[in-house]
Amino acid sequence: MAVATLRAKHAALRPVFTERSRRLWAATEARALGYGGIATVARATGLSPATISRGLRELDAEAPVPGDRVRKPGAGRKRATTHHPTLLRDLEALVEPTAPGDPESPLRWTCLSTRTLAVALEALDHHVSHTVVAELLHGLGYSLQGNVKTREGRQHPDRDAQFRYIARQVRAAQRRGQPTISVDTKKKELVGPFKNGGRAWRPAKTPQRVRVHDFVIPGATGGKAIPYGVYDLHRNEGWVSVGIDHDTATFAARSIRRWWQHMGRPVYRDAHALLITADAGGSNGARLRLWKWELQQLANRTGLAITVCHFPPGTSKWNKIEHRLFSHIAMNWRGTPLVDLATIVSLIGSTHSRAGLHVRAELDRGLYPAGVTVTDAQLATVRLDRHRFHGDWNYTIHPVTPRTDPTVISGSSAESVGRFGLR
Repeated sequence: MAVATLRAKHAALRPVFTERSRRLWAATEARALGYGGIATVARATGLSPATISRGLRELDAEAPVPGDRVRKPGAGRKRATTHHPTLLRDLEALVEPTAPGDPESPLRWTCLSTRTLAVALEALDHHVSHTVVAELLHGLGYSLQGNVKTREGRQHPDRDAQFRYIARQVRAAQRRGQPTISVDTKKKELVGPFKNGGRAWRPAKTPQRVRVHDFVIPGATGGKAIPYGVYDLHRNEGWVSVGIDHDTATFAARSIRRWWQHMGRPVYRDAHALLITADAGGSNGARLRLWKWELQQLANRTGLAITVCHFPPGTSKWNKIEHRLFSHIAMNWRGTPLVDLATIVSLIGSTHSRAGLHVRAELDRGLYPAGVTVTDAQLATVRLDRHRFHGDWNYTIHPVTPRTDPTVISGSSAESVGRFGLR
């Protein structure tokens, strides 16, 4: 009868018991039962008789454990640093590249995971687990960190102000019904039977067979594809020119002109201005003279005043085209080898999203040689107005008609027009 009663009590109190309170309750019940109480309580609760006896000793102790503790001070195993006084010093020497030590140590050139460090510490006669290593690293003020692109300088102090300025310019242009686009070059893609990241549904055990090594295949069916994208910020539409030569400012301007001919002009019939948001580097860089020169030719041919707002250095991933167009292209062709240019154009052209993204793609077989220079005399013909706020990032290029400026169609300009077929 006593066993059943104790078992019921223990089952009711078990959810709220701590290690110490369970031990003291069992000792109290055993003392109340008298002779044989320890065995009875042990049989009813499953506790060890030694545990109940320890509870009895704690009840009789002159200096009981404080109420806010479960065990006496000093209980449990000693810390690893107590047994190994040099453990912290050796660990920090392994982690910190500038710490004294063997500069030829292979560990310095490996990924310093906690498991790798635990193995290295064991070679130094410190037998600790990887969880202890992680705890010690946190105690030393270490944390898992990635790389930070600051070698050329920390982020620009006007970074946020430029973002706000771009947003105001885009909103103002859209309120006036003027086209606003985001432009950039997607990562160059190898053409051929190469592995493409991601997975696609296929019959079981029939994966696509691709090459082991990613070496460029020369010839008409190989090489690299250069997708240059133009994304309409208002209409959620994209245009991608797939080039095969070089990613130059001429190629970028030609891609924008093709977007305007095929997608922009039919819907923006009353447009007199164009706003472009672009990165600060690459073929549409803020410092690139050829980019400004080609935009002047584009403005002359379209009659549009072209405003360009560049994102601050190091913030290219904030460009809308990355998240609204390129990300969907990458998802659309994941796991599919880009075996030829026709496949690339088809996959890009079939890209869509639940938000209604529409994409058109076209192969551009034009030649865009690298190293084309723009002379000071040519640059002087560019009608460029710098904005008051960061004129190096924000500027407007106004169109010039041949009647008012005959140099637009003379000299090297006429050669460029005929060479690249921009008439």
